[in-house]
Amino acid sequence: MKLFEYQAKELFEQIQMPVPHRTFIESPDEIGEAVNQIGFPCVLKAQVLQGGRGKAGLIKLVSNPEEAHSQAEAIFSKAKNMSGLLIEEALQIDKELYVSITADPVSGTAMIMACAEGGIDIEEIAKNIPEKIHKTYIDLSEGIQTYQVRGLLYEMGLDDQLMSAGTKILTDLYHVFRNHEAELVEINPLIVTKDGRLIAGDGKISIDDNALFRHPQFQVTRAYYENDAEYEAAEEGIPYIQFDGNIGLMCAGAGLTNTVFDLVNDYGGSVANYLEFGGPNYHKAKKAMEIMMKNDINVLLIVTFGTIARADVMAEGIVEAIKELKPPFPIVAAVRGTGEEKAHELLRSMNIEPLIDTEQAVIKAIALSGGMKQ
Repeated sequence: MKLFEYQAKELFEQIQMPVPHRTFIESPDEIGEAVNQIGFPCVLKAQVLQGGRGKAGLIKLVSNPEEAHSQAEAIFSKAKNMSGLLIEEALQIDKELYVSITADPVSGTAMIMACAEGGIDIEEIAKNIPEKIHKTYIDLSEGIQTYQVRGLLYEMGLDDQLMSAGTKILTDLYHVFRNHEAELVEINPLIVTKDGRLIAGDGKISIDDNALFRHPQFQVTRAYYENDAEYEAAEEGIPYIQFDGNIGLMCAGAGLTNTVFDLVNDYGGSVANYLEFGGPNYHKAKKAMEIMMKNDINVLLIVTFGTIARADVMAEGIVEAIKELKPPFPIVAAVRGTGEEKAHELLRSMNIEPLIDTEQAVIKAIALSGGMKQ
């Protein structure tokens, strides 16, 4: 679960990390009181879970009440899935840095990344000038050590006068990462002000979905998701990922899904979305079909291999879902595993040819989707 910037900064402030003076509003009608509280100049920042807000016109610097009202109206009318607007003091910026902490799957440690050039696309720096990104790895059983943080800050060229403040910020950021069971915590930019302070100019936190029950203060709402399909899947507890192709995937298991995804791409097709139909979800065919029908897909490809998640039970659910929901797209199915003979019989009753070979199923789905991606 990704948090909005205002939520990340609330967590930062709780442990006394330096953040700008700010207030949060949910309606343009509240802008007058908000700017009176913050003062001018101030920055209006749309609270959306997407990058590139500045380029999209969703962050605006304003210097008077008239400007604030007009820009707030414009942002509220333009932004999609916006939880509200963050009104924040405008800082006098001398330099922008980048710091983040995430889990490193190879070493099983927490990886801190830092760069002396923040405020821009860190992925581009990693790709084109990777030597500018400095890393250190934290043993989770030992926790963060001061010498590690100071060494990292020294490598990125932090001024000696900022070393103490920088050490505290990175140490605090690590505690946010651990205490909230985060997959990622990031400050971009970490601002060096003209008067020599370090302030978190932005904040990103992504919490492990499996740990959300331990953090009930964060409730899932529609604003956290780009579309209705993602939101309904999250409410139902069904793993779901959105892409931009035209073939919908309902697959059982991450390994099988990765194989199918690769085959679709290798044969020139394009995946629209993926929904996990295995594990505890194999009884949820109707809900899964409802979610897939919220997408503009040309064909639905169902590939499963069930042992505990039985093939015949999956097929029964698929047949019932088709009868009730009448999906507008063709369905290609390779449903195998325990009870597959019964599963194939059920699929044939709906004029769906049960396929044995996964590659054959992929090729057929691509043909029904309109052929190779141009």
